[in-house]
Amino acid sequence: MARIRRARLSGRLDSMATRELANFLRSRRDRIKPSAVGLPAGGRRRAPGLRRAEVAMLAGISPDYYMRLEQGRGIRPSPSVLDGLSRALGLNTDERDHLYRLARSEPSPPHLPAEGPVDANVRRLLEAIAPVPAYVINGRLDVLAWNRTAAALMCELAEQPEPRRNMLRYAFGDPRARDFYVAWEEVARHGVAQLRTATGRDPGDPANGALIRELADGSPEFRDWWRRQDVKGPGIGRKEYRHPVVGRLSLDYIGMVLPNTLDHQFVTLTAPEGSPSQAALEKLAVQRYEVSAG
Repeated sequence: MARIRRARLSGRLDSMATRELANFLRSRRDRIKPSAVGLPAGGRRRAPGLRRAEVAMLAGISPDYYMRLEQGRGIRPSPSVLDGLSRALGLNTDERDHLYRLARSEPSPPHLPAEGPVDANVRRLLEAIAPVPAYVINGRLDVLAWNRTAAALMCELAEQPEPRRNMLRYAFGDPRARDFYVAWEEVARHGVAQLRTATGRDPGDPANGALIRELADGSPEFRDWWRRQDVKGPGIGRKEYRHPVVGRLSLDYIGMVLPNTLDHQFVTLTAPEGSPSQAALEKLAVQRYEVSAG
């Protein structure tokens, strides 16, 4: 019976990953203009992007094989086919990794749950690097742990009960987020792309599905951006905030995947020494906010 249950679960995961693979390929094909790859743009086209046969030609595979991929017929393409598709569709590193995960439909290891726990050594590090704001999130942007400076920076998110503390839920569900994030749309779209990446790692995770349904029910923007199939991983960049107490901050972030986890990311936020943003962080570090540090 256990083998039967595992086989059924594997079949469901394969089916979900196959559908995601088909949707992802269509979305990447639709965004490429024929002229960008040296093809004529003339003739009647039902979509602005490439035709299936054109992708197949560029990838070096047969049109019938590619059609079956986009129809979700459960084909497992080889690495050489995936490399050809990556080149033909102009995929970046995050998109290529996502394509490989979907094509192989590997379920997440059962011993690496996305929910946690966060290792005690990581929690000590969070406190040791204060006053630098730092936190740990998973692929769907649940806040798993943070230090007090991070909680003080994201004080509106900190008001939420710990099980509801999710950055996407805050971005789309709390009107204050649109003022807190100076570039709200950029932050929100990046978060949607990270959630899409998480679904590729573990297509059968019910918590991912529940969050997607919740956000789609409440936000037309989320529904639109989710359909775009964009993917993003951890990275390095800058975010700007309007804090209700210390005002505007411009902070550089670094996100790193922690070892021995499925998708836990350790994120730090810093400002140049002597900058107004550094002074604002120092004020936050001594504020006595009534929030839980995780």
